[in-house]
This record gives sequence, structure tokens and C-alpha cells, in this order.
Amino acid sequence: MSQRTNFPCGQTRREFVWEMGAGFAGTALTAMLAGDGFLPQMQASESPAVGTDGLMPKRSHHPTPIKSVIFLMMNGAPSQVDTFDYKPELEKYAGKDLPPDKEFINSGGRKKGFLTPAWRPFRPGGESGLLISDYFPNVRKHADKLAVINSCHTDSHAHGSALVAMNTGKTFIGRPSLGSWAVYGLGTENQDLPGYVVILDKRGGPISGQPNWSSGFMSAAYSGTLFRPTGTPILDLAGPKHLDRTAQREQLDLLAKLNHEHLSSRKGGQQLVDRINSYELAYRMQAAAPEAVELSRETQQTQDAYGIGQQPTDEYGRNCLIARRLVERGVRFVQLYSGGGHLEETWDAHESIEKNHGRHGAEVDQPIAALLADLEQRGLLESTLIIWGGEFGRMPFSEGKDAPGRNHNPYGFSMWLAGGGVKGGIKYGETDEFGFEAVTDRVHLHDLHATILHLMGLDHELLTYFHQGRKESLTDVGGKVVEGVLA
Repeated sequence: MSQRTNFPCGQTRREFVWEMGAGFAGTALTAMLAGDGFLPQMQASESPAVGTDGLMPKRSHHPTPIKSVIFLMMNGAPSQVDTFDYKPELEKYAGKDLPPDKEFINSGGRKKGFLTPAWRPFRPGGESGLLISDYFPNVRKHADKLAVINSCHTDSHAHGSALVAMNTGKTFIGRPSLGSWAVYGLGTENQDLPGYVVILDKRGGPISGQPNWSSGFMSAAYSGTLFRPTGTPILDLAGPKHLDRTAQREQLDLLAKLNHEHLSSRKGGQQLVDRINSYELAYRMQAAAPEAVELSRETQQTQDAYGIGQQPTDEYGRNCLIARRLVERGVRFVQLYSGGGHLEETWDAHESIEKNHGRHGAEVDQPIAALLADLEQRGLLESTLIIWGGEFGRMPFSEGKDAPGRNHNPYGFSMWLAGGGVKGGIKYGETDEFGFEAVTDRVHLHDLHATILHLMGLDHELLTYFHQGRKESLTDVGGKVVEGVLA
């Protein structure tokens, strides 16, 4: 047979016929996909999907009292056996090794020490008698509002990937966060404020950064908007002094006209649509945002209740009060981080549980209790879902001999929910006698996400986004609603 180079087209006759046949097959496949509605769906998903009305309120899948969510993220992972999961067996077996049948654990290369009891006592709270440790004495007063889930488990023992998983459902980056799914599914009540707000700790953000509040493959319109944790929450709200609102409006109108002309001649262009919408939202925020974050409008009694102006509660107290003011004004999803940077600046208590949790607990306990009380007093708790927790828990043993810290534990940890639709004063699920792994009514993070969406009126199996030929969802192909925590 002649060499390939002897043919003008660079192919043998056999190759030419094979590729021509593949082309006919491709034509047939295209017709079949079009007949099934695949291509129109693909085309629609790749076209500008979020215009100026994309964030308008949408109907939920089923009735719910919940309108907003406040997620209290304890960055670094609190210890469940020292906060909300009382394990008296740890006192009985203090100083002993974990039983051999649990030696499958991944210690992340750190030393495995001895079983260690809770560093502070647990006491009953409210009429329910829910046991909560002395790291949270003020939250304990609201025990009858809490549904504590003691059987959570996740897929990673590393902070970065576990945080991304808790926020997006997967350990790898590039997927929409829980707040993005909420705004995508429900829109937002207030078009003059972001639908999704994130407030970090002044000590820094989570080590995995922006993917924790990203909209992933969705429109950027669904991404979290960062507010500053101290000082003025939003910079540059005031326009330049030489430009009044009328002139600024004319500038934006001209810019929008030019952008839309550019967009009309090009297929796709979702990023440009997002940019146009961000300009408009920023303009509207100049009028609405200053009032929303102005805490001087609150009474001194309210500010004192949150611990504002006091140490160590001032920062988290301010952020909790801002969260209340935001949901009061129709913001759909607010996430507040406690702990920033790395190691002891977060809840990552490798060095000492007492030193670490004593510090961070004192920063957040009073503000969280004040938030629960304030929402209830204003009639907002019924329409607000509160979520508390970290990316995983901590081991029931120390890191070594005479080492008072605990290592990461993805096998069993605690989170709690409060607010409308939540059964208060209960604990759901159990870890083993040592608090090591979830054994009864286990709740994977997909189950937690399915439950949160359900409480917001969204069916996690119906809430999908078509991306690269596949209907994506927050819980992917897993997850079930935890019926036991529903009122």
C-alpha cells in the first residue's frame, strides 16, 4: 500500500472512507440528540441565563416558613465531645488507648494519644435538658430551640477539602456553594442588596479560600458577596464627590447600552451579563446598603446583648447583628466565619482544647445566643434557619502523652439547626461510646444539605443546573432529608 504522503489529502483511501462514515454517524447522532431535547437544553444552558430579573423571588417546591439562612461556620472544626456530644465513657477510660477495632483511622501523620474526657463539664439546658458544655453557657439557655445532630460524617480529614465539601457538597473546587444553590433556586427578596453575603474573620479566610462561596459553573450572579469583618462592611459605597446620582445614572445607562450592543452581536456572553448586573446592583447598594449595616440605629440594649463594644465578643457580635439586619431586609443567605487563617487562629485545637475552645467559644457564645433571642423577639426566627458547625469534628483522644489537643475527625461530629421548621430541644443520631464515629442515624454532608434545602422549600433532587451535558445538583446522586429534625 502506498505511503500516506503519496495522497494529496494526507490520508489513505481507507482512512478517508472511515472518517467520512464517522461524519455521517455524527450527523445521525446530532439528529437523535436534538429529537430528545438535549441540544436545545445545552444551548439554553450556555446562553446568558441571568438577566436583570434572574434574582427575583421564585416559588419554592413546597411550602415553608423559611425565607433566609444564617450559617455560623466555625472554621477549623470544633470538638464534638467538648461541646454538644457528651461522652461519660471518656472519663471511665481516660488515659487508655482507643480499642483495636477502631485503628483504621487516618491520623494525618499526627500522633495518636490516649482517650481524654471533655475539658469542661456538660450541663442540661432548657426544659428539654439538652446537654451542652460550659464552652457555650449562653447558647445553652436556648437549648429548646436547637436540633443537635451528633452523627454527622464527611469525606475528608483535611481542612481545605473538608471546608469545600461542607460548602459545596464535594471535596474538589469548582462547584456552586450552598448559598449559590439557595439563591439560584429561590432568588432573593431584596433586589437592592446581594442575595448571598459572606463575612469572614478578621484573622483571615478559610485556607481553601474563594471556592467556599463561589457559584462554580453557575452565573457569577449567584456567588457570595464578601463583607468586611471589621470597620465599614462595604467599601466605596459613596460615589465620587464630583459626580451626583443623576450623572452616575447616565454613565451607567450609557455603559449598559454599549455592553448590550456588544452582547447582541456575540453568542453567549454570560460573564458580560454578570458584569452589567453587578454594576446595577452596586448602584442600588449605594442607597440601600449603608442603612442595612449601620448599627448605630440599634438600641444600646441590643448592642450590649450582642457584646458589641466589649471584648472578646465585639467582632462576632457586630457580624451577628449585621446578619440579623440583612435577613430582616430580605437577604437570602448569610454565612459568618469564626476563626481565620490557620491552626490556633481557628478552631483547629491541636495544641490545647481548653486554650483554643476557651478563646473561640468566648468570642461567639454570647453573640450567637443574642442572635437567637433577637430573631425570636422580632418574630424572625420562624422565617430564618440557623446552622452551626465546622468542616468536621475532633478525635476523642489526645495527640500524644501530656498533649491536651485533639486531631481531626471526619468520622463523627456535631452540628445543630434552629429556626422555622426545626424540632427544638432534641439530639439526633449518635456516635459510639467514645464519640469517635457516627453509628446511629448517620448523617452524611449530602443528607445535611438535602435537609437544609428541604427546610428552605427546595427538593434537592429537583434543584438541578444543566452543565456540560449533565444535570448537576448540590447532593449529586446521594442525600436524604433527615426527617427526625423536622418539626
